[in-house]
Amino acid sequence: MLDSNITNKLKEKYEAIDQDLETHLEGLLHSKPINYWDYIHTETLLNLQIPRTDFPDEMVFIMYHQISELLFKMVLSEITQVAEAQNLTPELFTDKIMRVSRYFDVLTSSFSIMKDGMDIEQYNKFRTTLTPASGFQSAQYRKIEFASTELINLIDRRFRDTIDRNTSYEHAFEHLYWQAAGKDFVTGKKSYTLTIFEQKYKLEFINFTRFYKSNNLWSKFKQLPKSAQQNEALVKAMRHYDYTVNIKWVMAHYRTANHYLNIGGETAEATGGSEWVKYMHPKYQKRIFFPELWTETEKEAWGTNIE
Repeated sequence: MLDSNITNKLKEKYEAIDQDLETHLEGLLHSKPINYWDYIHTETLLNLQIPRTDFPDEMVFIMYHQISELLFKMVLSEITQVAEAQNLTPELFTDKIMRVSRYFDVLTSSFSIMKDGMDIEQYNKFRTTLTPASGFQSAQYRKIEFASTELINLIDRRFRDTIDRNTSYEHAFEHLYWQAAGKDFVTGKKSYTLTIFEQKYKLEFINFTRFYKSNNLWSKFKQLPKSAQQNEALVKAMRHYDYTVNIKWVMAHYRTANHYLNIGGETAEATGGSEWVKYMHPKYQKRIFFPELWTETEKEAWGTNIE
């Protein structure tokens, strides 16, 4: 027998949206029970891998990056909850930050799949068919950066001290650190890889950063009461996240790229032709999401002594 309390709650739920409860209950008579493969869309998921060559390890490469993008989506989901929270507490903030860190822990450890789980000879053959695509074209990862910190902390280190902090989004965008992967700052010429990336995502990024200008993780932290900003668990979690993303994950990525692209002692170009060493290694750009949570000594040594 149906619990009357549940019936009343269902009635309240549907009345709140001007719906008739009996109509929805009648619909249950005709609906199918859920199963795992339909809920997860297993068949669709397993048919999203379309290799460009016949090398078996290209499938590893494709699936690895697809898994990474799914984890990036999980990261953005957690950050969004912090950004949109009306009554953000140190406990909720800490919980979400640690969730994000765990996702990046998985991303960091998973690079062993790429580094030790693919045949170098196969990779260096099929990677040429991926040109001009490049990993720096991950829009979700760029959004994670925008949602984590103030835009000034993502500006190329060469311009960070001199750029106007109140500059337009369009001007700031031209000086973001990852522009170094595909732009000659002397001539202003951009690579094809960077150009098509911007054509697809630049407007979306600018609109995204408008919301996160005051709702990024660092800004939300600074909006907390002073006592909350001194919460030991929260500060520890934020430092952990900063180091995990900008040192541990980046260096795992760097070492994997170096494993495949440092051929015979010579550094090869990445698939999009990017200057991946100076773009990727943290000691060059010193990307730090939460700079005020680190000492001057720690910031100066950022990205060093970790080879």
